[in-house]
Amino acid sequence: MFDKLLKIEPLGDDVMHLNSDAPSPRALKDAAVLIPLAYHQNQWHILFIRRASNEQDRHSGQVAFPGGRFEDSDASFEDAALRETHEEIGVPANKIELLGKITPYVTVSDYSVTPIVGTIEWPTPLTLQETEVARAFLIPLLWLQDTDNFTYRARRELDPLSSRRHPIIVFNEFDGETLWGATARMTLNFLKAVSDGNIRIPER
Repeated sequence: MFDKLLKIEPLGDDVMHLNSDAPSPRALKDAAVLIPLAYHQNQWHILFIRRASNEQDRHSGQVAFPGGRFEDSDASFEDAALRETHEEIGVPANKIELLGKITPYVTVSDYSVTPIVGTIEWPTPLTLQETEVARAFLIPLLWLQDTDNFTYRARRELDPLSSRRHPIIVFNEFDGETLWGATARMTLNFLKAVSDGNIRIPER
């Protein structure tokens, strides 16, 4: 299903990569996110967040995964993802079962982000860190896997201030939210890892 996602054509002098939104000569900062899977209404979903509005945050108001910068106190990327998830949406580590991780992704803000995949007990009460997170919501895995639900679009449509001109992945609107950019690409990387058998989702 996902073979066509790897056949990404050059645009001018730029070459797009599924694992990089912004190849950069600058030093990269490490970060980790959790791709949280929740079993709800007899099917698997991914739990996403929408970041709170913040003029100092380039990714303000965007759909994202819980996560953040790797700290000196973190022993691993898994620890960083679990810590940030607890801080941002209130889900403790003992409510999460880790399934693995996928290839790091380089963002426009010069972060190398390692996505950690895990299932969370559901339903689980969420406590949102209001300064960081405006909303948490679920999108069905089957909906995300449907190639009719995403496309390539011009970056300027959703990121008009960016100087980069290569297209971005944009999913159709779901529950009033639009998944696009780095989070959309990490979602596709996750879906391909599942398709390739590198990440195994528990059967129910």
